[in-house]
Amino acid sequence: MARVHSPGPLSADDIFATGMRDQWHAVCPSDWVERGAIKRLERLGEQWVVYRQSDGRVRILADRCPHRGAPLSQGMHLGDRIACQYHGVQVDGDGTVLSVPGMPGCNLEGKKLVRSLPTQEVGGAILAWFGTDPDAEPAPLQLPDPLVDEGVSAFLCYAEWNAPWRFAVENLLDPMHGAFLHHESHSMAGGATSARFRIRETDRGFFFEKTDQRGMNFDWVELCRTGADWVDLEIPYPATAGPGGPFGIVGMATPIGATSCAVFFWRYRRVSGWERDVWRFLYRTNLEERHWAVLEQDRVMLEAMAYDADQAENLYQHDLGVIRLRRMYRAQAEEQATALADA
Repeated sequence: MARVHSPGPLSADDIFATGMRDQWHAVCPSDWVERGAIKRLERLGEQWVVYRQSDGRVRILADRCPHRGAPLSQGMHLGDRIACQYHGVQVDGDGTVLSVPGMPGCNLEGKKLVRSLPTQEVGGAILAWFGTDPDAEPAPLQLPDPLVDEGVSAFLCYAEWNAPWRFAVENLLDPMHGAFLHHESHSMAGGATSARFRIRETDRGFFFEKTDQRGMNFDWVELCRTGADWVDLEIPYPATAGPGGPFGIVGMATPIGATSCAVFFWRYRRVSGWERDVWRFLYRTNLEERHWAVLEQDRVMLEAMAYDADQAENLYQHDLGVIRLRRMYRAQAEEQATALADA
């Protein structure tokens, strides 16, 4: 088979900066890509063209025509394929050249020459498999429980931050910041401003949790590795926030480049019947604005940090979750870089 274009071998530092390969990543909200639409995105430091076929299926291709390297994202949507604007070369969603109008029957036709990514949609977001081997099947994806549980009602919040993707994940693995950065919010004003933490292993990742407080603030978070990396956390809600018990968040952070990221937060509560209607009404009319205010505090803090802020730290016991996370990703980046070099 003809070679599908891909960048040169990535170093461990490259992967650490632009994201882990051989796993699923959230790419963008589903409603960004309507039928007949073409959208250009940068993810994991590479340029991609995302489009939705006439049958509704989302396809993601490297944004590079196999003829002269022109951006396919400037091309024409032809239902199940894209025609490059430069010379009209038509490429389907698998990356196969279907037609070369300028020279019918030329040897480009029928060859898979553009990298394509397997995709699926869940919870209003498009996810893609970023594999190191374009011919390998993607690993199974076990979806986050709250996104497939019929007893849960969730809203997707999407934002882009000018901060490294790891900063966004580390922020979620740092429950103690809730009592300080967010102490004036409607949901994180309670509890102590000191705590002890522990790491508790699970069959899909680990919990990082306070040992001396529960149900008072942002007191625990679970990192889950189920084909995609995501976190689950819970924050207590006052009675004024309506029915549904604690407020949960499923979070993912996807690298755009080395110094920017896309964040996905599914905000959810366990509600059914009339309580679901009340929760959704309260969220749209009152709570959503407050949630954005909290998220904005995170954004402002992370974007103000130097890109190499983690090179001059003095960590303590509250940072065990961050330390564990970094070691895990660094080891994975080195393994993937070695495998790419050997290949």
